[in-house]
Amino acid sequence: MNWQTELDELRRRESFAEELGGPERIKRQHDGGRYTIRERIQLLADSGTFHETGKIAGLAEYDSNNDLTRLTPSNFVYGRAKLNGRPVVIGGDDFTVRGGSADATIKEKHNLCEQTAHALRLPLVRLVEGSGGGGSVKTIETTGRANVPGVDGWEVVVQNMATIPRVALGLGSVAGLGAAHLAASHYSVMVKNKSALFVAGPPVVARTGQELSKNELGGTDLQLKAGAIDHAVNTEEEAFECARKFLSYLPNSVYELPPRGALDDAPKRRVDWLIDAIPRNIRHVYKMRPIIEAVVDQGSFFEMGSKFGRSIITGFARLNGWPVAMMASDPYSYGGCWTAYTCKKVTKFVDLAETFHLPVVYLVDCPGFHIGLDAEQAGTIKEGVRAMSAMWQTTTPWCAVILRNAFGVAGAAHRNGGRYCTRYAWPSGRWGSLPLEGGIEAAYRADLDAADDPQAKLEEIEERLNKLRSPFRSAESFLIEEIVDPRDTRALLCDFADTAAALREPGPRHFGMRP
Repeated sequence: MNWQTELDELRRRESFAEELGGPERIKRQHDGGRYTIRERIQLLADSGTFHETGKIAGLAEYDSNNDLTRLTPSNFVYGRAKLNGRPVVIGGDDFTVRGGSADATIKEKHNLCEQTAHALRLPLVRLVEGSGGGGSVKTIETTGRANVPGVDGWEVVVQNMATIPRVALGLGSVAGLGAAHLAASHYSVMVKNKSALFVAGPPVVARTGQELSKNELGGTDLQLKAGAIDHAVNTEEEAFECARKFLSYLPNSVYELPPRGALDDAPKRRVDWLIDAIPRNIRHVYKMRPIIEAVVDQGSFFEMGSKFGRSIITGFARLNGWPVAMMASDPYSYGGCWTAYTCKKVTKFVDLAETFHLPVVYLVDCPGFHIGLDAEQAGTIKEGVRAMSAMWQTTTPWCAVILRNAFGVAGAAHRNGGRYCTRYAWPSGRWGSLPLEGGIEAAYRADLDAADDPQAKLEEIEERLNKLRSPFRSAESFLIEEIVDPRDTRALLCDFADTAAALREPGPRHFGMRP
């Protein structure tokens, strides 16, 4: 008289769940070059660590004797697991059951997934495909009514954005609520030629007169440039590795501090070629990414959002093992000017650093805000003010290194001006209210018009002003604290990271990061 009969029934129901949407739909998933949800979790999580919740929840069919004949599982699978040894919550859509739509899911599983991560203060990885539990017109027929729109449980998503790292991987066509989950993340990844992201898919959009393919409407290149996602990779395996690497720089929640990594790069390593990194001719550009790679721990730079707001480079890195949030100007895009998109990127990244207690390092070469009609139409100054305000809200330790330009209001936004910032400048540093180039003609118009040789007069004025704007003249007045040898930059940044590590404080910040 034991309970073996009930355990056998449990195993039978679990076997139904493991069949997902059935062999035909699993084959269709594989034929499309995509894994099933259970295969994805197996590839993502450390071997043997996934503990599922609600495995046998679904739509049951019974015979006349009230015995179970069939169980179609809910199209959302979630549970706890480990990634590289650290505990996480994983939740994912099963596209083989009604394409992940709402009428084949149990919304309570979605909600409890978010609540579990929030309550246990664990990172959450969402594997998104389909509508992510969102709407389907067939729902009207299956329920016999039309629902008034609402997103049950979204308040926990908002809480999680301010509390735990939230990663979303778009692994197929993603629309509706699934698209919202992909966007409401600290880091999002899609798979090239396999994933697409849109509010509504091509059949719905076609009713507006726009005949577009999935890739044309919401392919990875489009969504990267729009800033809707952070990264695109070639395979699902690469997406899983991106999730692991992203989380390695962050704490489990805001109630902890980011862990220190390996100490495998000398903190005082001198980078000799940096003395030649900035061209003397201000019209010549240079590559910023090699400079970043040279000063951070070797191989530790993890870039995010490379196709969006491209005049700012953002990513995580390590300095003497300590994780930091790295920002750097990119003179190859608008000369490093802040566009409206750049400002949006800065706002999100600074909020991310503040939320999870990451010190910020900013390598500065900003000649100002983007100007012109396009810039005005994009609302650049409005987005710029938001980015500056995000900086001024930060309390995390901050280090700025002025490599070349720092002009105007955008140039001033290289630190929180209301609190201490560790700041250095290279001898190549140039700053002011606006660059001399283009400003001399306006400021000295009368002198130029009265000169016998206006070009010679212009060169004379330029030479005089260039001597006055020397960074050493600013240092004399303590307008810049230190001018340093570029070759010593890594040692200075590692010293900053060592010092900042003791200043980091766990706990929620005075504002919550928005999706």
